[in-house]
Amino acid sequence: MRHPFRTVLALLALAALPALAQDTYKIDPTHSEVSFKIRHLLAKTSGRFTKFGGTIKVDPADISKSSVEVSIDATSINTDNEARDKHLKSGDFFDVEKFPAITFKSTSVKEVAKGKLEVTGDFTLRGVTKRITFPITNAGSQPGMKPGTVVAGFIDGALTINRNDYGIRCGPAILGEDVAISLNIEAGK
Repeated sequence: MRHPFRTVLALLALAALPALAQDTYKIDPTHSEVSFKIRHLLAKTSGRFTKFGGTIKVDPADISKSSVEVSIDATSINTDNEARDKHLKSGDFFDVEKFPAITFKSTSVKEVAKGKLEVTGDFTLRGVTKRITFPITNAGSQPGMKPGTVVAGFIDGALTINRNDYGIRCGPAILGEDVAISLNIEAGK
């Protein structure tokens, strides 16, 4: 028979442990978008990645304890032009044989206004890692389409990177240096 005093001590020890306040969401690529635009001569050309995933951990009590990890399959680039996509996968641009993944891992999440976040972290493209910060809106969470599910939205994320910083220097007279990236994410709990 267990000693009742030991049981009480065990319960007190469990009660003293910090509760896990984070909600973990998995990015739903079917209902999300990672896209980009770059100047080509006088206009802008756009594209997107069709395969990506990741985890978003949200601490609703303290948003600064939240985190994001994302991996994008660089081979899934799609600009609606097969020849251009093939060139973008080559060593001139993404060099997908050597660098098949583009990754982001947050180092901090900060709420700068109600529902407005700044996410800072390490972004790796073509084997080069740079610290970046981008704004994104926390659209909240709600019940999903299937009973018992919950979805969260993170929308209107936007940042601009300089492609030269990541070793992409092809076509300097044809292509702009700045690449505008847009993020709209739905994730399920």
